[in-house]
Amino acid sequence: MSDYDTDFYAWTQAQATALRAKESKTLDWDRVAEEIESLGNEQAHVVESHLVIVLTHLLKWHYQPERRSRGWRTSVRVGRQQIARRLRRNPGLRPDLPTFLTGAYADARTRAMDGTDLPLATFPEVCPWTVAQVLDQEFWPEASSTS
Repeated sequence: MSDYDTDFYAWTQAQATALRAKESKTLDWDRVAEEIESLGNEQAHVVESHLVIVLTHLLKWHYQPERRSRGWRTSVRVGRQQIARRLRRNPGLRPDLPTFLTGAYADARTRAMDGTDLPLATFPEVCPWTVAQVLDQEFWPEASSTS
């Protein structure tokens, strides 16, 4: 049997073979459980990463309407599509969306500051949009003084 620490790929293949053959004595139970958990965590990480991108561009869209671009619009649309795809395949992530949104917004706020050269205080400390709005393909925040 290969060693988890020296040849991870070979270890995964050996563990998959043991699982299929129901060879419980050759399974590295604790590490298999860790790796399965890690796969689930990776799905959550991908959703959060796409949320950061969507929120960053929604903030820029709202606070710099004069600089709106197809690139920002495309980035938001693609991010929303990617999140929707992950949620279809992993509906168990849905209850965690509000938590993901909170964490992603904190990152998006600083990225928006860096991308716009506007002061951080320009952007609300708490996300001004609901999860439903952020994920809605038709939602675009309008600036208060211009459309």
